[in-house]
Amino acid sequence: MTVLHRRTVLATGAAAALAPAGLRAQAGWPTKPIRWIVPYTAGGLTDVATRLTLERMTAALGQSFVVENKPGANSLIGAEFVAKATPDGYTFLTVIAAHAANQTLYAGKLPYDAVKSFAAVSLVGIAPMILTVTNSLPVKDVGEFIAYARAHPGKISYGSSGVGAAAHLTSELLCQVAGLKMEHVPYKGTAPALADLSAGNIQMLIDAPIGVISHVRAGRIRGLAMFSKDRVPGAEEIPTIVEAGGPPVEASSWVMFLAPADTPAEIIERASAEASKAVADPGLRQKLAEQAVIARGLNPTETRAFLEAEIEKWGKVIRTANVKIET
Repeated sequence: MTVLHRRTVLATGAAAALAPAGLRAQAGWPTKPIRWIVPYTAGGLTDVATRLTLERMTAALGQSFVVENKPGANSLIGAEFVAKATPDGYTFLTVIAAHAANQTLYAGKLPYDAVKSFAAVSLVGIAPMILTVTNSLPVKDVGEFIAYARAHPGKISYGSSGVGAAAHLTSELLCQVAGLKMEHVPYKGTAPALADLSAGNIQMLIDAPIGVISHVRAGRIRGLAMFSKDRVPGAEEIPTIVEAGGPPVEASSWVMFLAPADTPAEIIERASAEASKAVADPGLRQKLAEQAVIARGLNPTETRAFLEAEIEKWGKVIRTANVKIET
């Protein structure tokens, strides 16, 4: 090796050693499998959308993802785990609308901050909520439902998958906007609520389409509207809430990727870019549409702004309705 060559090698090594940790991390990231926490049980919207997206990101990043389901406490267990994980780009998290609501529901009691404890990666997609009613209710659209509910204050019971869930808060939002008074019946999940709706034990259920739309199509319950501005791919037969005679209210569950705060920005940008590319794939968009999920693929800045807006929106609903959750 010549003197000049030796000096060049040494200079290059010194420059690498002095480079910011984030740049060094990006240069070799990822060099091992990435742990991905889903704070819900397998098979639901959060889990399915995460796995479908990561399947496509695997090829681009050259490393596998190890999806770990950590359900419990309205997603707090999984979120806290990631908030306290080492921010090295090897632990990520998927959250849904409950993550935004928890900031207000557990005000002062959360072991993390819904925004500050995480680095926003990407909003993968949104799933507008669907309003369904029992077949025996004498209404054909949302306009008729609102008129009926106003004429029978306190006589309509609506179910939800639990206190503080998107299903519960969207129902409360509808009550606030339309001036309705209904009785809330919380369940431990969507399945038992659907069973009671089909049996006529409750009259209304608002939830994400993934667990509800098949019952509508089978004729067991009636789908009145989607809480969306436009008709939803994969559920085009269901009108928007405005088309069905209701107020212009939009509400959705959604799928968002986060990482621990202080994860190197270069890694966040790379992960976000690959998530966006995955979501842009026609095959993935079709699979998401089959779950009535609208593909988005927002960048980190857009994702954080979306999260902050959701926290403000649902915080107002929670405070107005005085929603309390047992801790």
